[in-house]
Amino acid sequence: MAESTAAAGIPETSAAGPADAREGRTTIGPADASSAVDFLMMIQPLKTLKRTGWVKRGVQGPESIGDHMHRMAMMAFVLADVRGIDRERCVKMAIVHDVAEAIAGDITPSCGVDKDEKYRLEKEALGKMCDALGPNNRAAGEMLALWEEYEANESSEARLVKDFDKLEMILQAHEYEQAQGMELQEFFDSTKDRWQTDVGRLVAADIVARRSKGGRS
Repeated sequence: MAESTAAAGIPETSAAGPADAREGRTTIGPADASSAVDFLMMIQPLKTLKRTGWVKRGVQGPESIGDHMHRMAMMAFVLADVRGIDRERCVKMAIVHDVAEAIAGDITPSCGVDKDEKYRLEKEALGKMCDALGPNNRAAGEMLALWEEYEANESSEARLVKDFDKLEMILQAHEYEQAQGMELQEFFDSTKDRWQTDVGRLVAADIVARRSKGGRS
């Protein structure tokens, strides 16, 4: 996602005022650029690592972790503009919620790794990524805080993004059923009675209705 010219240290003015009046650094130095490239190279596997659940079910050409994260972020962008919810925080949380999987991999319940160990592996991986960005990069601290908030599942934003995670999965399952003539009922069953928000329940109902109306193949 492209940043403004101000974020890159280029003077800019707008209705909000001069760039140097805004929150954040006004310049990005060579060391900052190098650290950012280190981080971006670390997350490259998100573009190529396939989601474990689809691979195990024999889906042809399954989505990558990055594909999943991107559509979740778009869900947050178009569905999180509701009372009492910080939409921008939801978008950011969706972007970072699986970022640790670039190192830890996509660990699912079928992998035989318990929740505590999964958490440890992913937090350790995320720590390496934050270290690559360096102590002066505020995004590193924000990324860790957003990930921990998502994992804790206590804030309104975290609960909504958790629902987006499941919504993206069942929408993708529906699309694979249509495109490949598969039956992926277990993915729908895994979300039964697990929606935490009205948004989640409404969107899930729409996806299920489309699935019933259009058939499963």
